[in-house]
Amino acid sequence: MILSNITVPLLGLVDTAVIGHMGDAHFLAGIALGSSAISVLFWLASFLRMSTTGVIAQSSGQQDHDKLIRSLYTSMLIALLFAMSLIVLSPMLIQVIAQLSNASSEVFEQAKLYFQIRVFSAPAAMLNLVLLGFMLGMHYGRGPFYLVLFTNIVNIALDILFVVGFEWGVAGAAWASLIADYSALGLSLFLSALVARRHGIALKFTLPKRAEWLSLLTLNRDIFIRSLILQLCFSFMTFYGARLGEITLAANAVLLNFLMLVSFAMDGIAYAAEAKVGRAKGQGSLGQLQLWVKVSLFWGAAFALLYSAIFYLAGGWIISLLTNIPEVITLAGTYLPWLVLLPLIAMSCFLFDGIFVGLTRAKEMRNSMLVSAVFGFFLPFLIALPLGNHALWLAMSCFMGLRGLTLAYKYHQLTRQAALLE
Repeated sequence: MILSNITVPLLGLVDTAVIGHMGDAHFLAGIALGSSAISVLFWLASFLRMSTTGVIAQSSGQQDHDKLIRSLYTSMLIALLFAMSLIVLSPMLIQVIAQLSNASSEVFEQAKLYFQIRVFSAPAAMLNLVLLGFMLGMHYGRGPFYLVLFTNIVNIALDILFVVGFEWGVAGAAWASLIADYSALGLSLFLSALVARRHGIALKFTLPKRAEWLSLLTLNRDIFIRSLILQLCFSFMTFYGARLGEITLAANAVLLNFLMLVSFAMDGIAYAAEAKVGRAKGQGSLGQLQLWVKVSLFWGAAFALLYSAIFYLAGGWIISLLTNIPEVITLAGTYLPWLVLLPLIAMSCFLFDGIFVGLTRAKEMRNSMLVSAVFGFFLPFLIALPLGNHALWLAMSCFMGLRGLTLAYKYHQLTRQAALLE
């Protein structure tokens, strides 16, 4: 899972690197704005993967194959409904992007072009999230690795072909990602059928029971609200950065790739924790549950230290790989120290997210995110507003730190109350 998640940021890194060498900052700023908007929408759908992983892992631990299949198909139906809603509402969403970003006409046109193409990959992207959650819940770690590696190879190859070879610019990057998403859907369907057969599970369509349907909807609702608040904070970084100018927007786009690299590596550990904790809860084994929590935190701390060291020693070199625009390189270097500290600050929030997904305790995740957004992100930002772009990075650091603290406190509270298996 760590290996598969480390490859995920290559999508954003290659898009940024290819567009970042086109010579003008408005191309890089445009794809930053457009891809950020798509990421907000697609990441809002992360509730599909999270809820599927937790429910499938617990059903697997209970050896309840009928419930497992009902949960899978219910999640797939919800995914398709969510995807079609995004496509129908896309014209309205483009206008929202224009109003919130206040970007220059050159930047907005590039962002609009990217968004109009990429939004049609929503059905594939949403179904991939559900199938990824299914494979994770079934402890099939190689499946997600093959899937992510395949998607990245297709996207990188098409990026180079469309952007560098055909000179399609930002549109080429969007088409590359769209084709990669649908290619990945074909592979994920094959891999999911493969793992089901290995466990003797028949993938016949079965309608969910009313109680299970309502339970899954409630779980999805709370994780959706949690994801919505999370993306509000991340999108605020991009949209407020656009108001500070296209050079600042471009520099933040480069630096957010550092954070994405950290987040996906940490999520590799968190995804494994989701599956292990979920199965332990399904089996009713408190000892195994607590063991996997401790193991996950140990490896999370080790990787956080590694990333901080890499960013400290090679951060400037990484920035120069992503763009050759002098003004962007200089400005990104100014804010690089924040990225050196963030892996250490953010480590616990990623891992406890995974633990609470495995426990299917979405209400606690939702409440933690709400408190952290208000008191960890927006309050510090308003206090530090005169510091300009530094205020954004301070707010993000406080936000990540408070998320980890609140979830850690809730976990220890559940432990004291002997409520982890409820």
